[in-house]
Amino acid sequence: MPTLCKPSVGVPEHVVTMEETLDFARTLHAGKEQLPLALRLIENTGVRKRHIVQPIEQALRHPGFEERNRIYEVESKKRCPEVIEQALANAGVAALDIDAIIYVSCTGFLMPSLTAWLINTMGFRSDTRQIPIAQLGCAAGGAAINRAHDFCTAYPGGNVLIVSCELCSLCYQPDDDGVGSLLSDGLFGDAVAAAVVRGRGGVGIALERNASYLIPNTEDWISYAVRATGFHFQLDRRVPGTMEPLAPVLRQFTSDHGWDVGKLDFYLIHAGGPRILDDLAKFLDVDREMFRHSWATLTEYGNIASAVVLDAARRLFDEEPPPPGASGIVAGFGPGITAEMAVGSWSDDPLGVLDLTRDDASIPHRDPELV
Repeated sequence: MPTLCKPSVGVPEHVVTMEETLDFARTLHAGKEQLPLALRLIENTGVRKRHIVQPIEQALRHPGFEERNRIYEVESKKRCPEVIEQALANAGVAALDIDAIIYVSCTGFLMPSLTAWLINTMGFRSDTRQIPIAQLGCAAGGAAINRAHDFCTAYPGGNVLIVSCELCSLCYQPDDDGVGSLLSDGLFGDAVAAAVVRGRGGVGIALERNASYLIPNTEDWISYAVRATGFHFQLDRRVPGTMEPLAPVLRQFTSDHGWDVGKLDFYLIHAGGPRILDDLAKFLDVDREMFRHSWATLTEYGNIASAVVLDAARRLFDEEPPPPGASGIVAGFGPGITAEMAVGSWSDDPLGVLDLTRDDASIPHRDPELV
């Protein structure tokens, strides 16, 4: 059964505290009509600090979309390899054992995808499948896990590397004064995360079922306006209320698997904001403490977009491991409004008879000497 192994997460060295965020907002957006409301919303996020790829003075300047995208390329190439190497080590596999790379990001654009650069520079095979996901926003972390599950189901014994690179600070728009934009300026942080889904063996979450759901007629609730200055984040005021229609979907999804969503052993939920987590706990009748991994990500890193569910998973691994067979759910939410859901149980099979000869004919594998 495909198993999500322990993720690796890296955050940049530059730190912005909540107090600094509020001070900058008061200075840079002084006198703006929406500022008092935005400040209250930012204070209520519970985000104590965030990490960003540039010193705050540079992040607050807008050098143009071209320069920002150049910074995205430089920083992603600088920061991804170390996180990937750790994720491979966590899973007990090497680059040559990876059959597909799923790269998710909504904060910069490269073509070819960063997957090509990773294959060329980190020792992955030339026949490694490339699966970039660029337009699912925060839901992409859950989608990546689900697509990795699908791949390993289609190709038993295959291994998939997931990479999330979200440099949200590169999307700051100093001239945007809407509440949604100002709130995002105080909520989102930067991070790189990676994890391996092993087709056989591994310690982690054995993925058993996945699903997607789109709330009808909500595609303009979370969106980007793409302008000459880059990506402008747009957030509808109705977004915080989306857990009420999504909770029954999550309940039915787990029920179809024979489980009660209110009685699982672990929950890895996208930390889009405090109301998302509070509402979901209420509607699913789950103790707020069960979402502690997501709360910790939000508090310490802010909303790191598609990397949230991977960081929450990392925190689960860092605790005392659940007993074998413990049940859980992973859920990411994003533009659409889209929900990506997976359920699985804890597996403690570190070796899992990983077939390093890769004699499964369904997965091409080259002799390392020929790669």
